[in-house]
Amino acid sequence: MASVKLIEYEEAGPEVRAVYDDIMATRGSAWVNNFWKALAVDPALLERTWTSVKQVMAPGALDPLTKEMLYVAVSATNGCGYCINSHTAAARAKGMTDAMLAELMAVVGMANETNRLVQGFQVELDAAFAEGGRKD
Repeated sequence: MASVKLIEYEEAGPEVRAVYDDIMATRGSAWVNNFWKALAVDPALLERTWTSVKQVMAPGALDPLTKEMLYVAVSATNGCGYCINSHTAAARAKGMTDAMLAELMAVVGMANETNRLVQGFQVELDAAFAEGGRKD
């Protein structure tokens, strides 16, 4: 259960409705998910967050599927079940297969394991990596 009252479209003020309308238009959806309804308790927070998400997740040097898969990976690492589920659904809608999800989770698990090993052993960075990458 959310710690704030979710703001439904019907009870939203004009500022919130404008953001909701943009969310639905941008996503080609007839509904607004609960994350945005929770943020709507603070219309400025809702608008600022939506503007940032819309900008960051738009096509760019990375394609939309890659961005969604990165979002799933970070969400898995951070333990955000809501984000894992919502961005997995978005990635599937953009073409992610079960095999791609499995490989993504294998990479996430391996990265977390090796990151912890590096931290635990306090491994110093190789000079070649500090200079911008391997030279071999």
